[in-house]
Amino acid sequence: MTHALTRGAWQGLFVCLALAVGCRTAGGEVEQRVNPETGLSSWKAQHEGFSLELIQVLPDYVRAVYASRGLPPEVIERLAGYCVFGTIVRNESDAPLAWRLADWRYITGDGREQRLRPKSEWLREWRELGVAFRWTLLADDQVYEVGDWGQGFITLKLPPGEAFDLHYSWSQHDKTYHGIIKQARCAPVDVAVP
Repeated sequence: MTHALTRGAWQGLFVCLALAVGCRTAGGEVEQRVNPETGLSSWKAQHEGFSLELIQVLPDYVRAVYASRGLPPEVIERLAGYCVFGTIVRNESDAPLAWRLADWRYITGDGREQRLRPKSEWLREWRELGVAFRWTLLADDQVYEVGDWGQGFITLKLPPGEAFDLHYSWSQHDKTYHGIIKQARCAPVDVAVP
């Protein structure tokens, strides 16, 4: 069964996110949280058997992660120039499911649809620079067995603090399901924590 949201359901989801509370629509539940210790936000979309979580990552944290692994400064700065999210994908169903990052899109505030930059493109660019590092980025696609989950960074070509809607999908039992996280926001350059 495909989760098709009506216009009213999309608007309801937007209202729920704007109020920073969880709510259920025909397509699932999306909850936004703010970590009181870091001031950073996260969004978790929960569907029947599938969940997706986005966690803001500061540009300086991106720099620290890749500098600690000895990557060249040009690679580090290029990555830090993207909007980066820690991402967790889970199969909480009773059957295998699959997803492909190439099918996911984000819609900017001005209505432009863009694709996420996949791991394979980053790796190709890094190889051309002589960098063999492969870890930290979310895989391009995966098949998850029951109970499987994975995590990694996803990258969007957006400036710090920019809002967007993430359209994502997954497949199970020869059917494709769609979800959306409305008004997610890239991490700011820095946060002031009380």
